[in-house]
Amino acid sequence: MAARNALESIKRDLESFVGKTITLRANQGRKRVLETEGVLENTYPKVFVVKLSERPGVVKRVSYTYADVLTETVKLSVRHRDCERRIGCAG
Repeated sequence: MAARNALESIKRDLESFVGKTITLRANQGRKRVLETEGVLENTYPKVFVVKLSERPGVVKRVSYTYADVLTETVKLSVRHRDCERRIGCAG
């Protein structure tokens, strides 16, 4: 039950940042890590979508589950007024 509450808390937290620029750090396995900035495009019941614009004219979308944030496979942070806030961290 605690995990369910934690996932719902992460989802609510992310919903407040839809449309904002976020910093994304995702472990892709085999020592590969994706570190980039993107816009939190939308949240859905089980996943959230981040829009990345790596090159001019090229838009890429990636989706992750809230469990990815809980297990810290994906780490998100939002820059707001000269301070950075981590999403989903225990502290």
